Amino acid sequence: MSIASFLNSLTPATCDLSWQEAAYQHMHRYPELSGREEKTAAFIRAQLDRFDCRVTTDVGGHGLVAVFDNGEGPVALMRADFDGLPVKEETGAEFASTERVVIDDVPTPVMHACGHDMHTTGLLGACQILDGHREAWRGTFVAVFQPSEENGAGAQAMVADGLSEMIPRPDVCFGQHIVAGPAGAVMSMPGAALATCDSIEIRLTGKSAHGSMPHNSIDPTYVAAMIVVRLQGIVGREIAPHEFAVVSVGTLQSGHSNNTIPGEGRIVLNCRSYSEKIRTKLYAAIERVVRAECAASGMTVSPTISYFAHGPLTYNSPHVFTRVREQFDGVFGPDSFTAKPWTASEDFSNLPDAFGAPYLFWTVGATPREQWEAAVAADAVETTVPVNHMSTFLPDFHPTVTACTKAAATAVLTYLGNPNL
Repeated sequence: MSIASFLNSLTPATCDLSWQEAAYQHMHRYPELSGREEKTAAFIRAQLDRFDCRVTTDVGGHGLVAVFDNGEGPVALMRADFDGLPVKEETGAEFASTERVVIDDVPTPVMHACGHDMHTTGLLGACQILDGHREAWRGTFVAVFQPSEENGAGAQAMVADGLSEMIPRPDVCFGQHIVAGPAGAVMSMPGAALATCDSIEIRLTGKSAHGSMPHNSIDPTYVAAMIVVRLQGIVGREIAPHEFAVVSVGTLQSGHSNNTIPGEGRIVLNCRSYSEKIRTKLYAAIERVVRAECAASGMTVSPTISYFAHGPLTYNSPHVFTRVREQFDGVFGPDSFTAKPWTASEDFSNLPDAFGAPYLFWTVGATPREQWEAAVAADAVETTVPVNHMSTFLPDFHPTVTACTKAAATAVLTYLGNPNL
């Protein structure tokens, strides 16, 4: 029996997944920010109690690991994340979040604006399928529920907390993410699928003076402005047109008075690429521009340049893609698409990289079909369809959860499936 035939043979009588909607709505209604996911982790732990698995909690913070043993065979790992974002929800859903947390003494709304609640719901559904139908597979299935993806720290924190000692070494790893796209479509590709990214903070030290006496200053505002202009020339003139790179200035701070030339300035960048080679070239050029502009303006104190919020490159194994894609095509038919590289970044690959394991990370469409098709017909996808991190981002539940659940199960069964089924 093929994987497609097996999954299509499941019925509510043999695999009742109706609980997924209530579980999803609960997580959506009560989101928690990165590093604060204590209640969400407890909720996931309670869901795992229905399965025959070994569960380890509090891994790398609030992470959980569930190991399903089923005899000799390969080891496959599937990961889902479960943290929310500091976004005020405006979806109008009956189960919309009204949660608030205090950040820097400011009450801040919280929302699952990136779909991590759906990722978790889908993986829990795959756990039920595999737990309840052990005749369909052999080996070890590892379900990883990861906190703190939004700040890029969760996967590495789980690794640093001894993940490799808690589970057998996986032969393959999987992850998925919902995105704007036709709900239920599964989009996969080999190679660079998500960008590597870093944030870069640049601190400039000039010399303050009264606004009426600029000749007595070394103006960090002017230097910062020149740096911002020159940075855009790096991508336009130093990165080949067929390559991809982004340098975005997210913060530009200098001064607090209308008649005082400040002594300090601060620039924060966000940079992305699909290649470690391009990343190295890009950052070398940024540092060269910053130091040269400081020297050109006579700054006597060298700038400080620091890197943070690193997101690793997500580079899908061509071999894993080929194996899994064949099964995706069988399960999803015309709804199995070839993905395009996504400029977003993920920390998922820190997990397989820690084990030296190949992996596949795919995306699942979450936009209601009617809305998506109308937007495509009007050539208005970018202006009318809510995307991740927007206050109106809400997946079309049934087709999206079905695809997430089946895609996770399909990928795992591609490696663990019982050939004698």
